[in-house]
Amino acid sequence: MREGSVPFFSDEEEQRIVFAIQHAERATSGEIRVHVSHMEEQDSLERTKEIFDELRMYNTRERNAVLIHLSVGSRKFAVYGDEGINRVVESDFWQCTCEIMEKHFAEGRMVEGIAAGVENIGKRLKSYFPHAPEHTNELKDDITYD
Repeated sequence: MREGSVPFFSDEEEQRIVFAIQHAERATSGEIRVHVSHMEEQDSLERTKEIFDELRMYNTRERNAVLIHLSVGSRKFAVYGDEGINRVVESDFWQCTCEIMEKHFAEGRMVEGIAAGVENIGKRLKSYFPHAPEHTNELKDDITYD
């Protein structure tokens, strides 16, 4: 995987997504990243787990990172969170976020869907992993591609 291979979003769209990530992370110690795959994938969630590991997203103190993975080649997406999150969140946590994103995607509004998903993740993680003054950003906020 290469950070910076063929972009899917314009510079302005990427900036809007990165801003949404940074805004969401101001309220929580959780870490959020977005990855875009151009390849067709049979199992989007399984590939998302692989990307999560490739990006070393498990390297957070509280194991509270989230990856939003868009497979544009397959027209699928998945949202995956680390074990620290899955130990504490309610059972509909991920489905709720996916439904918010799907509504925007169905209307052809990809950037808005991702931003809304990121916002929802940040709001919901805040109650489990509030931002502390000593917290530092543990993972890059940029969008990665393969």
